[in-house]
Amino acid sequence: QVQLVESGGGSVQAGGSLKLSCAASGYTYNTYCMGWFRQAGGKEREGVASIGRDGSTTYADPVKGRFTISQDNAKNILYLEMNTLKPEDTAMYYCAAGFQPKCAARFTSSDYVNRYLERWGQGTLVTVSS
Repeated sequence: QVQLVESGGGSVQAGGSLKLSCAASGYTYNTYCMGWFRQAGGKEREGVASIGRDGSTTYADPVKGRFTISQDNAKNILYLEMNTLKPEDTAMYYCAAGFQPKCAARFTSSDYVNRYLERWGQGTLVTVSS
């Protein structure tokens, strides 16, 4: 199985930037997509961004134009560059692996990230102050 370890979270002021990293190890042969989801206190999981096997990316509307997902295949690292951060971005951010075909497109749906995720890391906390 694939193991995922997130890092890069922290506390920033509104308008600032952070770059999250996710180190993947283990068996990744059956992974159809990789993505990031977040969960704020008292709220359900929210799919943020995903990247498929072909490199195609999908973003949730609240982060479009501000966040960028990318991967370093040689190092097996997934990234999430977050710019122009807003207080509403405050949440625990998790890296996840998807094993279902077309999961890249489904990752930003509420149903998928709240019911069908199979593997994710321990999370890294992002706090944005106003």
